[in-house]
Amino acid sequence: MIAGEVAAPARRSLRGAAIAAAVILAVGVLGSGAALAQAPCRTTGSFESWLERFKQEAIQQGISRNAIAAASPYLVYDQRIVNIDRGQKFFAQSFLQFSDKTLPAYRLQKGAEQIGKHAALFARAEKQFGVPAPIIVAFWGLESDFGGDMGKDHAIRSLATLAYDCRRSEMFRGHLFDALRMIERGDLQPAEMIGSWAGELGQTQMMPSEYMKHAIDWDGDGHRNLLKSVPDVIGSSASYLQELGWRRGEPWLREVKVPASMPWDQADLAIQHPHAKWGEWGVTLRDGKPLPAGGPPASLLLPMGRLGPAFLVYPNFQAYLKWNASLVYATTAAYYATRLAGAPPMYRGAPGIPVLSQEEAKELQELLNRAGFQGGIPDGKIGSGTRAAIKQAQMKLGLPADSYPTPELIARLRTGR
Repeated sequence: MIAGEVAAPARRSLRGAAIAAAVILAVGVLGSGAALAQAPCRTTGSFESWLERFKQEAIQQGISRNAIAAASPYLVYDQRIVNIDRGQKFFAQSFLQFSDKTLPAYRLQKGAEQIGKHAALFARAEKQFGVPAPIIVAFWGLESDFGGDMGKDHAIRSLATLAYDCRRSEMFRGHLFDALRMIERGDLQPAEMIGSWAGELGQTQMMPSEYMKHAIDWDGDGHRNLLKSVPDVIGSSASYLQELGWRRGEPWLREVKVPASMPWDQADLAIQHPHAKWGEWGVTLRDGKPLPAGGPPASLLLPMGRLGPAFLVYPNFQAYLKWNASLVYATTAAYYATRLAGAPPMYRGAPGIPVLSQEEAKELQELLNRAGFQGGIPDGKIGSGTRAAIKQAQMKLGLPADSYPTPELIARLRTGR
């Protein structure tokens, strides 16, 4: 749920960047293989005429004129928001670049402090929703630095701008309707609806439709206030994660050690095996001990390729991807939670692992598309869709199929051999 350029070590702007990066699941950070091209859209008609039509439709949907009037000072167009939306680059980073930037030492320390400070609330959340404290705290820290940086833009203005803009108008129209419903319900007053540039609100940065559906009043004051109420933040985040499919008592991510003889084509989120099968291939815990017996099936995730850190991820990892479809973000959030749960720092892999620039990543996507591998929109963001295309190209060219983008792969695709 972070949303945009990140000034602080990690603004909640991260999810918006993912929301904004995309129709994320379709073509963006995660699904860069779902579509090969997307023509730039063109916004037509004045904002004023669009706004009048929107207000009439809001009334037809049962939203009161009072709620619309209360929001009216903020129902304005802001070209800066569109410029941010068009120019996002935050998720074009590698996993190590992103995790280094968003997980400074103080954020680990502060996360641990929050777990102790609100132990009773977290125990209540785990009992009711099955979500452990480290999971909630990791999102809380990444999204807003524990409420310290929830953004500086007015949500209504951002939502109105993005709902009028042609790129994802229908999605943001829905969020704008629900923002008005939040006002009508009394959850928040229009003047206090300050959040990320993409319209996300609260300490774990929910879009208004998510807020309307999943926020809960956990402090008993009759309001769902995710900007100021820590109980509401913790309870709502746990409830939301349960709705995203979190499975009580199961792992989410575990660092492992992978042998050089590994069949690399098995490193794929779409492929799951039991621990016993991974053990047959020589996969162990990071310290070399055998994987535990039993447990849910797992996928092997190599965010930096076969030379970098390695993780087994479990069905609960899908909740991370539903929270934020960026694979880089999801992996970072899941790793952060393991650290809060007591895991040591990860092995960073061999020195000098190549990291493509955004321009190189764009060229790779173009080359993949040209070769028929569906590398996705050439946006320079290497998500799961592009990684699947990379794996196909690696297999065809006889390279280790670890799905990681490299200059060598670009060179081979240029020559076709």
